[in-house]
Amino acid sequence: MKIVIHGNKIKITSAIYDYIEAKIGKLDKYIENADSITANVLVKVKGKDQTVEVTIPVKKYILRAEETHNDLYAAIDLVSDKLERQIRKNKTRLKKKTKGSEDFIINFKVSKEEEETGKIVKRKFVESKPMSEDEAILQMNLLGHDFYVFTDSKTLSVSVLYRRKDSNYGLIETK
Repeated sequence: MKIVIHGNKIKITSAIYDYIEAKIGKLDKYIENADSITANVLVKVKGKDQTVEVTIPVKKYILRAEETHNDLYAAIDLVSDKLERQIRKNKTRLKKKTKGSEDFIINFKVSKEEEETGKIVKRKFVESKPMSEDEAILQMNLLGHDFYVFTDSKTLSVSVLYRRKDSNYGLIETK
């Protein structure tokens, strides 16, 4: 796998590059034809916190993880473990999604108990009333949720408002 590393407010030294390459390179064993895949790694520094974002676009899906820690090498370890857990947790779904495609090979042996996790255990139906973005933020905060689905009163389209890790808000709009 090719690894492209970018630094934001940090210089990527050869030691950091080698460490990232070793940790992210371990994921090669799960991906067939890994030579044709490019992993994008972004290392950011904000105060004492160091954030590592890894995005690996594979043919029919994208693997992505982000971790923040005050130690850069610990953040790299955490993001690598997180990606490996994502692959393990979603093994069955990923195989179904690729429908026999040989792009993705998983070498884990997963017990039946592990495969049973991840089912939809609750289903809710909500009435979506037209409202402004500010009203949706207020409603989401009143409910104590991290996201809120609503109909935008300006466009009359369904939108999803969500709380970001940096305590700001994001908005996903449908066409």
